[in-house]
Amino acid sequence: MGGKATPPASSQDAARAGSGLIELLELLWERGRDAMGPSSVPPSQLRVMYVLDRDEGINLRMLGEVLGAAPSAVSRLCDRMQAAGLVDRHPSAASRRELELRLTGRGRTYLADLRAHRENLLLTTIAAMTPSAREALAEGLAGFAEAAEGRGHPPGRPVRPLWTRSA
Repeated sequence: MGGKATPPASSQDAARAGSGLIELLELLWERGRDAMGPSSVPPSQLRVMYVLDRDEGINLRMLGEVLGAAPSAVSRLCDRMQAAGLVDRHPSAASRRELELRLTGRGRTYLADLRAHRENLLLTTIAAMTPSAREALAEGLAGFAEAAEGRGHPPGRPVRPLWTRSA
């Protein structure tokens, strides 16, 4: 990808540029995951961890809806994650028939370490950009998040800006 990038002339050009950026980010993300070594969590379990980090106490049914997966598949996935010490299931205060899912301390630590590795990879790349390119990137990401608000996300779950996460 040599040379200087030119600004997209149309929405279609911007979509193509965004697609290319996503592919680059996927490569960076995989490098971050690979840096975790043999204890690396599979992508399917990582998606669950992201959901639980954002929506602590979610039940299996809601998790299945968010993931777009069958209840039996979600239950087996959570069984494996519980056996690995990443997730705990607790009885719901609202209903005796439901279980709430939460990340364990080990799960939270893994996610924090993974995010730190990935953030360092991004920081290295962003540091190589010019100040004006960094400013344009920040403005573009803010505009993208604003445009995505409410599109393709379950009701009551607004798009959280890409640069924030829960504490």
